[in-house]
Amino acid sequence: MERTEEVQAPADDAVSAVEATSRRSKRIAKQHRSREATPIATGEDEDEGSVRATNSSKRRKSTGSPIRMSAARTLPLLICSVGNPGSTYANTLHSAGHTVVSRLAEHLRYSGLRKERELGNGLVARPAIKGPTGDWTLWQSTSYMNDSGKGVRAAHTAWAKQIPVGEGGKLVVVHDELEKPLGAVTVRTAPGASAKGHNGIKSIMSVVGATPFARIGIGIGRPASREPDEVARYVLKKMIPAEKAKIEGCVEEVIAKLKQLEQG
Repeated sequence: MERTEEVQAPADDAVSAVEATSRRSKRIAKQHRSREATPIATGEDEDEGSVRATNSSKRRKSTGSPIRMSAARTLPLLICSVGNPGSTYANTLHSAGHTVVSRLAEHLRYSGLRKERELGNGLVARPAIKGPTGDWTLWQSTSYMNDSGKGVRAAHTAWAKQIPVGEGGKLVVVHDELEKPLGAVTVRTAPGASAKGHNGIKSIMSVVGATPFARIGIGIGRPASREPDEVARYVLKKMIPAEKAKIEGCVEEVIAKLKQLEQG
């Protein structure tokens, strides 16, 4: 009996050892699988996760309605030039306003200047389609300088009726300006500003009443003498090619001024 117990004891010990080894192997394998299933988080992984989360958040936010940017509203302009009519006075310094508006119509590729009885019987040009210059109507007086106010008033009255209610509009008068350098451009918007002896501006002021208007003066230089007869001869003389080129060359600056005026 003692030998039997001695024989069986090692077998039991071996089995126990095998079972213990097996259990340890299973625990190690389980721990190994656990480590493979749960990767160790590192700073780099966290950063990448944050980026992915941020990008995902941005994508979610971007799915909302797009932000609509409304364009600034600009005022329609009625741009009137004053001078003297007919071939006798065409291209004279006193009609520099007409020269600029004619060149303006060409530069902007507007329709040709045509007489419209409805707009004060003046010569009118409009854009074929509304472009980057906005809603501008070009108008040339067909009256003599001293009597140009009536036509301007009639044109403005008819033109203002075409503007939708609440939009408003602005009257701009382009004229020659004695004493200013040839081709220089000046703008006056202050109500009640002096006509400075300009008969066309005096005529407009006398008939438009409280209607405000902006003035764009085109410099035509000055004669050496201030004698009235000498001044009259100077402003009514035909421009030489160099003078006309100087007057027409100010069109880009005039456009820049008009863009400022259409802002209100």
